[in-house]
Amino acid sequence: MVREEHFYFTSSEGMAKCHAVRWIPSGSVRAVVQIVHGMAEYIERYREFAQYLAGQGILVTGHDHLGHGDTVKDPADYGYFAAENGNLCLIRDIHHLRQFTGRKYCEAPEGGGHVPYILFGHSMGSFLVRQYLCIEGKGLDGAVICGTGDYPYAVARLAMCLAKAGALLHGWRYRSRFLEWIVAGRSNAKFAPNRTCADWLSRDERTVDAYVSDSRCGFAFTANAYYNMFLGISKLGRRAYLEQMPREIPVFFIAGDHDPVGSFGKGVLRVAKRFETLGVQDVECRLYADDRHEILNELDREQVYADVYDWLSRKILS
Repeated sequence: MVREEHFYFTSSEGMAKCHAVRWIPSGSVRAVVQIVHGMAEYIERYREFAQYLAGQGILVTGHDHLGHGDTVKDPADYGYFAAENGNLCLIRDIHHLRQFTGRKYCEAPEGGGHVPYILFGHSMGSFLVRQYLCIEGKGLDGAVICGTGDYPYAVARLAMCLAKAGALLHGWRYRSRFLEWIVAGRSNAKFAPNRTCADWLSRDERTVDAYVSDSRCGFAFTANAYYNMFLGISKLGRRAYLEQMPREIPVFFIAGDHDPVGSFGKGVLRVAKRFETLGVQDVECRLYADDRHEILNELDREQVYADVYDWLSRKILS
């Protein structure tokens, strides 16, 4: 029987309390997977996937980022990170949860075995995990990069400039329709004629309808969040930054080959190849035919779950 626990921790931003969840297996913990969720959603959307892994003896945890989910207490704060160092605050919150969870579940008693710790990042979370590997990757046992993309440095910097220009005119809480169209609107347009504003997420209409009707999903980002998100992405375009990644941990890239964020698979393959070029010793990549952005919520999600578990079994749990 999987047990679901909710808890809070103080964000590195200093004031907010981050809402977090852990799904605890009934027996001994074989490994820990920490999920880093995507843009304009929240951690409980991963419940089905987390329960599946917990059923295999893997503890799963994750939290709502600043400006997301139940970390938000005032609706005006949806899509807003922090007054200063928003990108770094998100990275530090990921690290805090890793440290806290690691102390609780991975520090084996004398004579006990090592309990592996893996990060799983989806979409915006995939970019955060890629940054995390460069900053705090030492000691991790693996990473799953889900629904990522390949944004050139110049493109990310341009997006930062657009966000900053909007902020200078309207303030950092300004929500730019133009930036929203660039990030999400253009993605949805690729699946015209559109049934909803979120067709690009999945072929599963029930999942899409649930997303559209959920007030905690699909909200517009502020200039603050866009600036900080693309600040982090821009760092991934610098080789000197990427050189800090650990080379010894296995990395698994997964995405749909109809995901516009990953340039319909091409961007994902480029990022995976870049990891190999940088000397990461064990890189695997799997693209799912016809799947869109949220492969954990796709029609073939059970196959995706099984493939993630198979990779964990082969690379980490064996």
